[in-house]
Amino acid sequence: MKILITGGAGFIGSNLISKLLKQSYEIVVIDDLSTGKKENLTAYLPKIEFIEGSILDKEKLERLFADYSLDLIIHLAAKAGVRASLENPTIFNEVNVLGTLNLLELSKKYKIKKFIFTSSSSVYGNNKKIPFSENDKIEMPISPYAASKRAGELYCFTYSHLFELNVTILRLFTVFGPNNRRDMAHFLMTDSIFKGKPIKKFGDGTTSRDYTYIDDITEGFLKCLGKNFKFEIFNLGNSHTISLNQLIETLENTIEKKAVIENLPLQAGDVQQTFADISKAKKLLDWQPKTSYQQGVKKLIEWYKKTF
Repeated sequence: MKILITGGAGFIGSNLISKLLKQSYEIVVIDDLSTGKKENLTAYLPKIEFIEGSILDKEKLERLFADYSLDLIIHLAAKAGVRASLENPTIFNEVNVLGTLNLLELSKKYKIKKFIFTSSSSVYGNNKKIPFSENDKIEMPISPYAASKRAGELYCFTYSHLFELNVTILRLFTVFGPNNRRDMAHFLMTDSIFKGKPIKKFGDGTTSRDYTYIDDITEGFLKCLGKNFKFEIFNLGNSHTISLNQLIETLENTIEKKAVIENLPLQAGDVQQTFADISKAKKLLDWQPKTSYQQGVKKLIEWYKKTF
């Protein structure tokens, strides 16, 4: 099976590639390196095809689909970040919506067998029902990022409905672990605590997230490869919430150093809580997380000490 991974040089993509190569998949990666880093792929480059380019470049995408007999698309490429989307919503719409549409059009044209779309827990907004279920009615995203991801989901459904395209949507709940994206809370706070710099604490610390370890997330992708759903959505989360106060305390205890805290108002676009109902993933994918939050933080800190 030949797989195209968009955004494969990023945090999730590069971790996923390491597991896919162990199972002898042929892999083609396209990434514009705006977020991902080519060094994330250095160890794999003799074994994979890497194309530097954007999913907004229709001509380059067309050549890629024409040159390779692709079986499956894993679409990870995206502009990420709730707060960044408030500052420049246009680029989030272009990459996350139009870029996804470009890939769906080519998947239709080249008769791709399966399309896995990476979505986000942010699509649930401030959902009143806890935990969040794939069957919940979600019509009120509270950030441009969330709106762009929901729009991508809707286009995926449309193409699955109209054309011979099997689509699986994975709603990821805040992914963390070694080599975490540098703009994510765990890396920023870890780096600041080690360096004695203030960490930014938005709100009173009671907002909470369903933090999910990277290896559990990549395992969820692997579980999808052997399935042929016409159209399904799955939550991939740890199904356990951690407050911002708990996050800071866990980092302090693991690093064995107190944080210097800068208290700031709650940011616009930030949801109060994320919490995944993963019963569907357990039933249909035979997937469930194996790494506790505390174990994940310990592995993150160990990586940071070796790297910085």
